[in-house]
Amino acid sequence: MNAVLIALLLLPLAGAALTLLPAGADRAADDRRALRLGTAVTGLTLLLTVALAAGFDHDRPSRMQAVTDVSWIPAIGVRLHLGVDGISLPLLVLTALLTFLCALYSTKRLPSGEGVPGARAFVGLLLLLEVGMLATFAVLDLLLFFLSFEIVLIPMYFLIARWGSGRKAPAANRFILYTLLGSAVMLLGFLLIGTSAGTFDMTRLAAAHGSGLSHTTQVVAALAIVVGLAVKAPAWPLHSWLPDAHTAAPTVGSVLLAGVMLKMGTYGLVRVLLPIVPGGVQTFAPYLGALAAVGIVYGSLACLALARPGAKGDLKRLIAYSSVGHMGFVLLGIASLTPTGVNGALFANIAHGLITGLLFFLVGALKDRYGTADLDTLAGATGAALYGRAPRIGALLAFAAVASLGLPGLAGFWGELLAMFGAFDPAAGLSRPAFVTYMVIAGLGTLLTAAYLLVVVRRVCMGDPKQPGTATDLPDIRPYEAVSWTPLAALTLLAGLWPALLLGLSDPAVKHLLGGG
Repeated sequence: MNAVLIALLLLPLAGAALTLLPAGADRAADDRRALRLGTAVTGLTLLLTVALAAGFDHDRPSRMQAVTDVSWIPAIGVRLHLGVDGISLPLLVLTALLTFLCALYSTKRLPSGEGVPGARAFVGLLLLLEVGMLATFAVLDLLLFFLSFEIVLIPMYFLIARWGSGRKAPAANRFILYTLLGSAVMLLGFLLIGTSAGTFDMTRLAAAHGSGLSHTTQVVAALAIVVGLAVKAPAWPLHSWLPDAHTAAPTVGSVLLAGVMLKMGTYGLVRVLLPIVPGGVQTFAPYLGALAAVGIVYGSLACLALARPGAKGDLKRLIAYSSVGHMGFVLLGIASLTPTGVNGALFANIAHGLITGLLFFLVGALKDRYGTADLDTLAGATGAALYGRAPRIGALLAFAAVASLGLPGLAGFWGELLAMFGAFDPAAGLSRPAFVTYMVIAGLGTLLTAAYLLVVVRRVCMGDPKQPGTATDLPDIRPYEAVSWTPLAALTLLAGLWPALLLGLSDPAVKHLLGGG
């Protein structure tokens, strides 16, 4: 299985390298071959993650499996250490699935724009992005974790800057500046831990559970890591790069940014922060919980403001702000420092990736058909009337919206519920009245979330299909869209009806980490 995990990283890297081969005389044929290559490589990568999941020992999900551990840079003690457990396995599968669906979608709907160099560069960047995302969830060395984190920034920057729309250059610049600054601060925390403990190995550091690190070292390192990862999560008030990036990004860029890249920050909090510097985490957990609660309400209020008539709200921007609120639940669960809360955070991570990925696909399809994602333009005087014009798209958009608001029976419900349960009874040493207050605020956020999503459904899905000035022959779901979107809808339903599928993997691993695994 360790060979499978290594191949999982090398395959998209080799695919990205193939796109650099000299181009032929027929550029159109080269582009078609590149798009087929991207689909084939991401499809094979997805099959490898399925094989990894099938070979995973589900009776011992807390144990690192498929392990590779060899010396890489002996001078500073960096090792090529890879492995997977019940926390990282679902994220690897989610990453491979979303990247494959994006590659498949792009074969029929390649984003276009001024100065775009063609499909070969697009596919190469997409595969390089997949390498970084997969490696982030597979490496077990702090410096390798940092390098994997950084690999994803350049491909996403170019996907936004070259294939985006609107104010794409300022959005891409803001994205790269914010995330690089967060990375620099995070690296300082990693270096402090590594030099103090004498190792960058995450499993050894987790097993030590803070022993060998003074309380001051833990507090300073935790502060640096929290700030760095909070930018990437993103947590309020370090979120301001996100709405611009999502609004400008092409559809597949938004899907991967929301579906995977935001998860890298919260995964780092669970994998690095909780087991390695527990003393520092205990100090900052109340503040992280407060920021999470504010972020939940802030994101919902921003979405309500964008959804109201006359606000000229962009649907992509609205979903980006909704991500700030949803990731607030993830941060609240982590801040509780309880197995229940952390399990809820990890479940919410996967649910958000599935649901928000589907929402961005749908909004991208609406923008392709209408030429805009502006909610007022879409809705017109009475509503966009998707139920009448494109009933399948309308039904799927309504499904994704109610899943996002946390309807029981769908994936969005369990993560938010468990995160609030964790806040209701936080870990020993944390102020229960404070966390109960955060839980109440988060509960208010769920009501606000339902409010803005139902407003969106009413304005986009309902209305008069024959109102003047609107198209009555709007194309419904096309075959390539159905293939790209159906797995996300099916998994959203499966995770909601069978939460043990994920919780059975994460719960033993979370307890192992919190106990000094």
